[in-house]
Amino acid sequence: MTVVDFCYGWTLWLFLSWIPAFFFENYHLNLQASAMFSAGVLFAGVVGDTAGGVISDRLLRRTGSLATARRSVIVAGFVGALIFLVPVVLIHDLTVAAVCLSLAFFFAELIVAPIWSVAMGMAPQYAGTASGMMNFGFGVAGLVSPVSFGYLVDRTGSWVVPFVGSIALLLAGAVLAARLRPDRAFVEVA
Repeated sequence: MTVVDFCYGWTLWLFLSWIPAFFFENYHLNLQASAMFSAGVLFAGVVGDTAGGVISDRLLRRTGSLATARRSVIVAGFVGALIFLVPVVLIHDLTVAAVCLSLAFFFAELIVAPIWSVAMGMAPQYAGTASGMMNFGFGVAGLVSPVSFGYLVDRTGSWVVPFVGSIALLLAGAVLAARLRPDRAFVEVA
């Protein structure tokens, strides 16, 4: 769960730290236009935050399965974000980048509500500890992602390498999330 949240956090910090600079430097937009495109991308994430929780809860009511309701939304979030980051790397077009980044961030943010639910469901009597352990991965990503991303852009002179690294972490997050068992609560052994 901690590593899954690291993979999500890496992507979130990419969006929060580098998207304005990406539009400014990669598409030579003025600062105001860069901010407007960035705001559109980030707004898609706000919608994804809510949608992830709503979809997960509806799946739980419909299926009665915590594993289906939580895990499937998390995996879909990782896979959707991965799919929509690929065109950003392959196609140099402002409209394609803006739309695909928005969709990638929407999907990445689908992860938020169900992953917190997983932490609380897996350790209901230790929800605070489990949430803290999970959020540790997110915090480490917040330390490493912005610095690594900036270093790679400076070192290579390209945005491709750090975006490909992010795509790889999204894939790793999807694979690891598919193994989460929110339907199995931690039981303390005396």
